[in-house]
Amino acid sequence: MSFSNALADVDAAPKRALARRVRRTVAAASEGPALLQLTVPVAPADPLAWLDAQPFGEKGFWAGRGSATERAFAGMADLRCGPARDVLPALQTHLARQRVDDAARYFGGLRFDAENATESTWRPFASCRFVLPRFAFERRGDDAALACYLTFPRDAERLDEVLTQIERLRFPERTSGGSLPLPIDRDDAPDAAHWQGMMNDALGKLQAGALDKVVLARRTTFRFEDPLPPWRLLGNLKRATPRCFHFGFQPDDGAAFVGASPERLFRRDGCTLEGEAVAGTRPRSEDPAEDDRLRRELLASSKDRREHTFVQQHLRDTLGPLSRALDLSDAPSEMKLARSRHLRAGLRATLRPDVSTADLLAALHPTPAVGGTPHRRALALIRKLEPFDRGWYAGPVGWIGPEAADFAVAIRSGLVAEHRLALFSGAGLVEGSEAESEWDEIEQKISDFTGILGLTEKPAPGV
Repeated sequence: MSFSNALADVDAAPKRALARRVRRTVAAASEGPALLQLTVPVAPADPLAWLDAQPFGEKGFWAGRGSATERAFAGMADLRCGPARDVLPALQTHLARQRVDDAARYFGGLRFDAENATESTWRPFASCRFVLPRFAFERRGDDAALACYLTFPRDAERLDEVLTQIERLRFPERTSGGSLPLPIDRDDAPDAAHWQGMMNDALGKLQAGALDKVVLARRTTFRFEDPLPPWRLLGNLKRATPRCFHFGFQPDDGAAFVGASPERLFRRDGCTLEGEAVAGTRPRSEDPAEDDRLRRELLASSKDRREHTFVQQHLRDTLGPLSRALDLSDAPSEMKLARSRHLRAGLRATLRPDVSTADLLAALHPTPAVGGTPHRRALALIRKLEPFDRGWYAGPVGWIGPEAADFAVAIRSGLVAEHRLALFSGAGLVEGSEAESEWDEIEQKISDFTGILGLTEKPAPGV
């Protein structure tokens, strides 16, 4: 057998096995509604390389912080999108009223601000969008599996279509990552001069007592000569940012939203809830003495402690009425990342039996860590001052299952649209904040991306 024929046989074996399972399942399907996951073992491979090779427009990736499981998904078995107030309760009802495999996941997210005007690049993402993929490649350590999701009774009428999709699957041997092109242009919105004006406006509100905190963000857009491959970018980002949530969402043939977020919004398993309060930022240093100085500076900072207290109080106020028991650490500790560090306090709660994932998303988003407090006034000021649409940046991203859910806050993120990469990052402002230091903090927060792009020198404000 030739080498090329051997590769083709390796490629075909899991597809044949999956097609057999699909045929048998459809033939034996009952008339009731069901959502089933069919899996076959496959050779371990890089999920992002698998994802990049697939011929489907709809693609995505999810790897939870601290989880050994990575999931790349492609194609679409079901789609739920529209206003969050309609989509999320309907999705929960949909999952509750049929037979559903526990491993089934709807992946997606929400806009940061559903009431703000949507720019064209963000429109395919919708206000709230969750997809049940047709296929998922799941790797856990040295084990890997290919999954196909079927929805009944609808997919009983689409057997030929599903089998054709299986035949189109590809299994590359290469890994994700590799060299990325250098950007040829950079644009900051706002630039340094407008940032100073935004800061003056926000500080006036803070000093007058109209706000306790507001988070203002910047969009930095890099332009490239050639299209930027989003899954290669995410592969490089993933290797550079351990101890983070890694995610990617690409609606059918649209832009791709990718990121490495350190911050969990919540994880639930039945009535058990895990969360955290995260705020405050300092960089890391390669010099041990300087790194320790930065750690001590963060832990002793009254400004960062105030920011963190606002997030803690928000969690107590919103989760208290939804919980039978709530335990939130009073004293924050250090969350140490590859390039930065933050204040963190862990949270555990036992939810009331009637609390849904939709209830949690409505209550917790946006937190003061990405919006401000009081949150309605903070959102109004963000709409007034920021010269761009945040889209899904700083919104919840993750997955919803029958009895579980896991969501991160989509910070440290970027939107890849062919020749352009828009990076988003924000700074929390309280009374006493300074424009230049907050600009520097934002620059440090996008350094995970700029580092893998080979941009090691810090640009001057406005460049």
